[in-house]
Amino acid sequence: MTKILKTLNMSRIVMTDLEFLDTAESLLSRIEASCDRINDETDADIDNQRVGGMITISFSNRSQIIVNLQKPLHEVWLAAKSGGYHYKFKDGQWQDTKGAGEFFENLSRFASQQSGVALGF
Repeated sequence: MTKILKTLNMSRIVMTDLEFLDTAESLLSRIEASCDRINDETDADIDNQRVGGMITISFSNRSQIIVNLQKPLHEVWLAAKSGGYHYKFKDGQWQDTKGAGEFFENLSRFASQQSGVALGF
């Protein structure tokens, strides 16, 4: 069976728990750093609060975006005014499980819509 998986290059389809946690931690750290950069470079005035594997991004109009790790599923969930989205790490990016795009592109779009200011994560 292992020989078949290696032949089909399928042995790396599934992430280990440690790989997921490392990759997801990088995502959360990038969000935090982006919030700091946005506050330094724009008038957006966003706040971010992290508790464990969850970040809440709050805007001056009191709307929020919540990013939460779903460790058992190896997914990152994003909740915005536009809806809820699930992402899996694939081909070096966090991709929406229903084909709705890449995580940081979507986060930038949703945050821009909610804040009324063009924001880039």
